[in-house]
Amino acid sequence: MTAWPSSINQDDQETKEQQKLARLAKVTKEAAQETALKRAPGNVESSELEKEHGRLVYSFDIRNEKGTITEVQVSAITGKVVRVEHESKQQEEAEKKKEKKP
Repeated sequence: MTAWPSSINQDDQETKEQQKLARLAKVTKEAAQETALKRAPGNVESSELEKEHGRLVYSFDIRNEKGTITEVQVSAITGKVVRVEHESKQQEEAEKKKEKKP
C-alpha cells in the first residue's frame, strides 16, 4: 500500500469540502463577487466559500486603490453582504504569516 503525502490528502479533503459547500450555496460565486465589488471596489485577490459563524459565505479579499485590503463576506444563501472588515497593513501581514504555517 502506498502512503500519500499528507498535503495531497489534505488538498483532496479541502476540494471535497468545497464541493459539498458549493452544493449548499443558492448564490453563484460570480453573483456574490459582483455584490462584494459594489460594496468595496477594487481587485479581488482571493476568494473562498466557507462556513463562518454558522453561515455559509463567500469571502473576498479586495485590494482597493489605496493598496489596503477589505474583506467582504456575502451570504451564499441570500446574496446579501453580511460582513465587511478593513484590514490594516499589520493585520494583512499577520494573516499571510498564519496562512503559511502548516
